[in-house]
Amino acid sequence: MSEMPEENSMTDELRKLASIAMDMQLSNKMRVQAINQLGELDSHESLLVLLHLAANDRLPTNERDQALKKARDIVKKGR
Repeated sequence: MSEMPEENSMTDELRKLASIAMDMQLSNKMRVQAINQLGELDSHESLLVLLHLAANDRLPTNERDQALKKARDIVKKGR
């Protein structure tokens, strides 16, 4: 079975946000905004992306902590 159109757009959005969050050429503010938006998506897939970001040792500690906090928030909501 093929994916539903909304699943494709969700996957595209996750990829874009993950790319922004890991792009060290962008400002810290933009990366943190991408992390926050990933947390707002509130899905299992966004949880996995956030955990991947938290484990990325190339990111600054504060951004990794933010990703972990957003992942924790999703888990607390029971997603």
